Amino acid sequence: MMAAVVVLDPIFEADLQPEQYAYRRGRSALDAVRHVHKLINTGHQEIVDADLAKYFDLLPHSELLKSVARRVVDGAMLHLIKMWLKAPAEETDDRGKKHRNTRNRDEGRGSPQGSPISPLLSNLYMRRFVLGWKKLGHEKRLGAYIVNYADDLVICCRGKAEEALATMRVMMTKLKLTVNETKTRVAKLPEEKFDFLGYSFGRCYSPKTGRAYLGTVPAKKRVIRICQAISSETGRNRTLLDHQTVVTKLNQMMNGWANYFCLGPVSKAYRAVDRHARKRLRQWLCAKHKVAWPGTKKFPETSLQSKFGLVRLPERTHSCSWAKS
Repeated sequence: MMAAVVVLDPIFEADLQPEQYAYRRGRSALDAVRHVHKLINTGHQEIVDADLAKYFDLLPHSELLKSVARRVVDGAMLHLIKMWLKAPAEETDDRGKKHRNTRNRDEGRGSPQGSPISPLLSNLYMRRFVLGWKKLGHEKRLGAYIVNYADDLVICCRGKAEEALATMRVMMTKLKLTVNETKTRVAKLPEEKFDFLGYSFGRCYSPKTGRAYLGTVPAKKRVIRICQAISSETGRNRTLLDHQTVVTKLNQMMNGWANYFCLGPVSKAYRAVDRHARKRLRQWLCAKHKVAWPGTKKFPETSLQSKFGLVRLPERTHSCSWAKS
């Protein structure tokens, strides 16, 4: 399958729209975040925060294959893609029993999750919406610009966001996709905020001048998620491991998280994650060495970095691009 992707990817890359950022060489989620940041700071402050329900599971095979056939005329390749779309998936239930799921074949919908070709096909089908939005004149008429990453998308408007939302609903219905109404809304900046690709967009304040501006911060949900992951890696069930193994894992997690969350004022989020990691590591050390909590004499604050090697996220702030720490 990978061989087919290598052949097909450059063919369809030429067709994908500049507003699409997922699974493409030279583009990333951070580029999409930067694009939205630029739009909200150039007057596009009414946002359609859209959520598509089960996008990958609902891709209609017939329409998707038509999109593929626009560029691919080889019958054998088209047949192969069709077979991939219909291939049953092996799933494991709550009891650990494996079974074959044939829903994609039975319903004529869905792209197999985890398949190397699935990202390409999902981009190709989303192209229909992005291109249609422009060709039908909605972008120009409503002053409404799409930014898309896989099944995540926002529409940044100068106004008329409610009309843009209604238009988007109609188009998605024609594309046989489902808008998740409970998670889709219009957010009006600067009074409101919205989340996109792990960042919260809205009013921020400069810590030096107190001046308000429109910017980004790591979303609260993402801070909670990394803290939960740190807690999981420092549980009592990990006390048989040596400290080097645990700290190495924590550093990998925290550095990876900070590498992504490097835009905007990040210091508050970094401090929260850093505090949690230091607390959890000390708890783990106390449990491992049977030392009474809080164990500050045996494991003083400075030793967590100097002796055990735990990374300090606040020290990274100065190297963040566009960061107002």
